[in-house]
Amino acid sequence: MVSQTTVIDSSQSAVQRLKDMAFLCAGVLCAGMGLKGFLLPNNFIDGGAMGISLLLEITTGVELALLVILVNIPFIWMGYRQISAGFAVRTIIAIGLLAFCLVVVPYPVVTTDKLLISVFGGFFLGAGIGLAIRGGGVLDGTEVLAIWISRRSALTVGDVIMVINILVFGAAATLLNVETALYAMLTYLSASKTVDFLIHGIEEYTAVIIISDMHQAIRTMITEEMGRGVTVFKGEKGYGKRGHSQQDTNILYAVVTRLELTRLKERINRIDEKAFIVNHGIDDTKGGMVKGRPLH
Repeated sequence: MVSQTTVIDSSQSAVQRLKDMAFLCAGVLCAGMGLKGFLLPNNFIDGGAMGISLLLEITTGVELALLVILVNIPFIWMGYRQISAGFAVRTIIAIGLLAFCLVVVPYPVVTTDKLLISVFGGFFLGAGIGLAIRGGGVLDGTEVLAIWISRRSALTVGDVIMVINILVFGAAATLLNVETALYAMLTYLSASKTVDFLIHGIEEYTAVIIISDMHQAIRTMITEEMGRGVTVFKGEKGYGKRGHSQQDTNILYAVVTRLELTRLKERINRIDEKAFIVNHGIDDTKGGMVKGRPLH
């Protein structure tokens, strides 16, 4: 007899797969709009694997749909080895759908203004990449390569992506012209900011560290008035305005959204104007009272 828990888990898994496919399809349609509605008709390029594909399409005349698949094959293999088979399968589906979309869907050419092409072409392409990542796959495989290289060198993922794009834009300046390369940089910036927004959202998480003699009142305010969780670290004061001190103190650590940060600081100020506050952005959270943003 099948247990109720098994049925529920199976149902949730099916719903998650549908959500993944919805994100992937939406991402493909957005990326197709950026490419066929803005970049392709005007011989513009982007960074990453998509930029390499666009550059090859312009210089060789080979169909972009085919180039997108060929350029991303090594990255798909890396994704299979480095991340998971499911990730590789979703990436194959996403890139296959994008190639099909580029051949079949008749997107209108929106504008010939170079600035608008760079900004909005990058926006739609970035939206497509971001939505695909939400669906658990990628449309641009350079991030997989960046992860692979970063694990084998002193370079970070961001460093590797920057180097790849410098090479792409340098090739564009050499093979095409400097103006195209400069517009490609603008397209890449627009796309990357859109990806960041879709992954992290407007309510980007911020970690806040609070050191105050009124820590109990601040803790109560955060938990009861703002409905947020707090972690209390046992600490010892070191050096401050009153000189050296070895007094024990409680250090509060909370995670809020960027939109809540100003309200939190204002309420802390009402309780203790001398409170020491440190805040910094974080990519994501899991567990606790903050609901994380799932990538797939």
